[in-house]
Amino acid sequence: MAIFLTIDDLDFTGKTVILRPDFNVPVDPATGEIIDDSRIREHAETIRELSGKGARIVILAHQGRPGERDYLESLRKHAEKLSEILGFKVGYVDDLVGDAALEAISRLKLGEVLLLKNVRSHPDEGREASPEEHARSEIVSKLSRVADIFVLDGFSVAHRSHASVVGFAYTLPSCAGRVMERELKALDRVLENPEKPFVCILGGAKSEKSTNMIDYFLAGGLADYVLTGGLIGQLLLLAKGFDLGSINVRVLEKKGFLKFKDEAVRILEKYDGRVKMPIDVAVDMDGRRVEISVENLPSSYPIMDIGHRTIEMYRRIVSEARSILVSGPLGVYEDDRFIDGTSEVYRAVVSSGAYRIGGGGDTVAALEKLGLRDRFSYVSLAGGAFIEYISGSKLPGVEALEMAYRRVKQIR
Repeated sequence: MAIFLTIDDLDFTGKTVILRPDFNVPVDPATGEIIDDSRIREHAETIRELSGKGARIVILAHQGRPGERDYLESLRKHAEKLSEILGFKVGYVDDLVGDAALEAISRLKLGEVLLLKNVRSHPDEGREASPEEHARSEIVSKLSRVADIFVLDGFSVAHRSHASVVGFAYTLPSCAGRVMERELKALDRVLENPEKPFVCILGGAKSEKSTNMIDYFLAGGLADYVLTGGLIGQLLLLAKGFDLGSINVRVLEKKGFLKFKDEAVRILEKYDGRVKMPIDVAVDMDGRRVEISVENLPSSYPIMDIGHRTIEMYRRIVSEARSILVSGPLGVYEDDRFIDGTSEVYRAVVSSGAYRIGGGGDTVAALEKLGLRDRFSYVSLAGGAFIEYISGSKLPGVEALEMAYRRVKQIR
């Protein structure tokens, strides 16, 4: 379980705070206009509270990566959107550690908020380095001199060992913001001592950590069952000896799943009966949804969803669960012909009465499409950090907060 200080543990009155949220949101590359402000709205809670406590707030954030279509060096549009959400003006300066930024920080009054330009515009931010080296970077060393406290609120950037994520914890008193605090507590509730039975549902089309997650959940008896769909379900079927058909094997290869086949074989041998995979699948047969038993594979048509026999099997298991974690849709939910698996199993999760957490970009999008997001106990907006954390990996940002906690406790 992560141990860290929160906003409740520090006095912010009259203090200058460096706040690191995640303002990386969908934008129109042509105009820079923000398409979805969900993340900014979440972090506004922390900003509003710190402002109310009489802090001067300096925000470090990013938008995209240099060279990519959604990269914006200027975050002026983000400042305007944040002003709209908060109901008061948020300052913006098109500088990061230069005289313009330092002067703007020095002019801040109690409760005021200032957003600096994209922190990834500085070469220190993405540089491969240890947290101690990042603490000596120009970003951290210059801004630490004009600040009193660091608040990490972006769980979704906590898996990055970047200067703005890990460096300040070595130079300033540091704590988690409300978004970070809520995320860690929600995840720790199911990862440390979940109410049983605990069921994990894994789907989606990304290979990262898929077999690691299954191993992590089952190795120590954390989860009772792992239900699979999407490409991880197909990988397990292949590992079990089913011939999926060349069209489906090519998709697994393209998406990077085939390299995990040997690991999938090991997992099935080790956790026989606790890893559930589809017993039937839905294929796209010339525009029609057609369901076939896995015994009748291979198919010359692409597998797009789990079938209704699998859905009923998964619904029965979910109905008895007391804790459920969902990561990834069970089929191609974007196409209404192949949303049944995701829709019906997610609805069973909501009806179960269990403590239920969902996370990952496609999971959130599917929940939004189905109108179920507000019916989950907690929904994480994080992508890579969510996957890393539920795979049992240590996140650099979380480790930095834990180090800051230990340092304060030793002093006291």
